[in-house]
Amino acid sequence: MTPTLALARKEFRDGVRNRWVLAVSVALAVLALALAYFGAAPSGRVGFTPMGVTIASLTSLAIYLIPLIALVLCYGAIVGEREQGTLLLLLGYPVQRWQIFVGKFLGQAAILTLSILLGFSVAGGLLAMLSPEAGGPEAWEAFGLFVATSILLALAFQSLAYVVSAAAAEKTRAAGMALLLWFAFALFFDLVLLGLLVATEGAVGGGVFPYLLLLNPADVYRLINLAGFDAVARSSGLVSVVPEALFSRTLLLAALAAWVVAPLALAAWLFNRGEAA
Repeated sequence: MTPTLALARKEFRDGVRNRWVLAVSVALAVLALALAYFGAAPSGRVGFTPMGVTIASLTSLAIYLIPLIALVLCYGAIVGEREQGTLLLLLGYPVQRWQIFVGKFLGQAAILTLSILLGFSVAGGLLAMLSPEAGGPEAWEAFGLFVATSILLALAFQSLAYVVSAAAAEKTRAAGMALLLWFAFALFFDLVLLGLLVATEGAVGGGVFPYLLLLNPADVYRLINLAGFDAVARSSGLVSVVPEALFSRTLLLAALAAWVVAPLALAAWLFNRGEAA
């Protein structure tokens, strides 16, 4: 077994031992079923809703919950090892820095991926049994896309957490920076754009505004999962002002994948520079 895979296996086992996989899977499954059943409660109706409404509700939940889970799990990946002294110990073995970095990333990525797959797959299976009329093949295809992009969203924020972890000198500081990142991408970014729309009376909506959404992985995720549901998209805030034909699904998926690769490359550079110093 290569050092990279050995480190990835260790990270994954630590996550399983600490019950991360179980806790996240159960939380996602319970919340997904609750939203599927109570998603139409504001309109005065309780019961399993059509798949479009369910995906819209789950997307709104995932935008806040999945980035927070990824940041909390991964913000101490590097700085925590550095504070404990185990990073210097690892570097003393015949293993390269990139193998340590990639191994830790793969192990924690496996934890996030398995947790999301288990949580939403259990919810989807129960939804199919309890409400067979929830949607047809196209709706379940959209649900599969939702699960896949949820994993990409988690990996994007894992990469951002690694940037924080590689840049911070102390674990407490990394925790604060991770929370600021979550606040910035999950809350503040959209509030600023909404303020811009109001201030310009919507004039910016047809120009640069749709492209600004690509600067936030959470908004890219929202565009991918809501654009196909016309009725939902028109009532989904920022998504409603983006012409559906402006971005192809392939382009949006590539943008979300770029949010995984680019921060990860920056984190790797920071890690190598820091440890070399």
